[in-house]
Amino acid sequence: MGFRISGLNPEPFTHLFGQGEHYLKQHGALRISVDSYPGYPDRISLRDISAGETAILINHTYQPADTPYHGSHAIYVWEGCNEQGVYTNKIPESIGARLLSLRAFGENHLMLHADSCEGAAAEVLLHHFFDDTSVSYIHIHNAKQGCYACLAERFP
Repeated sequence: MGFRISGLNPEPFTHLFGQGEHYLKQHGALRISVDSYPGYPDRISLRDISAGETAILINHTYQPADTPYHGSHAIYVWEGCNEQGVYTNKIPESIGARLLSLRAFGENHLMLHADSCEGAAAEVLLHHFFDDTSVSYIHIHNAKQGCYACLAERFP
C-alpha cells in the first residue's frame, strides 16, 4: 500500500496575494519577507520559499472536524503560489529536512497513533501507520514549531 502527500489547495489563500497590509490584517494575515533558505516552508507547494520572495503568515484550520482534535495553527503560504504539491510514495524535500510529528486519524477523526521522527524516517513511519487499516489519514506537523505541514493519505 502506498501513500500520497498533498499540500494545501491554493484557492482559499489567493484572495490575499498582492493585497495591502490593511486587507491582510483584516484577514488575520501578515506579509513576511523571506530572508533565509531554507526556513519558510510553503504549505501549498510543499517547498521551502526562496530568499527574497514573500510569504503570507496566516492561521489555518488543519483539523476542522468537530472532535477534541479540532485544531489550527500559523502556517506560511508562498505569495502567488498556485501549484499544489502532490507527492506519491515520496517525501517532499521540505518535509524530509525537518523534525516531524505524525498523527494518524481514523474515519471518525479521532487520533489512533502518533509519533515523531526525523524527516528522513517519515516514509517508514507512514507505512507503519497505514499498516493499521483503521487509519484513514495522517497529519504531518513540524515538531519544533508545531505547525501543520501536510496531509498523507493511502494511495493504491
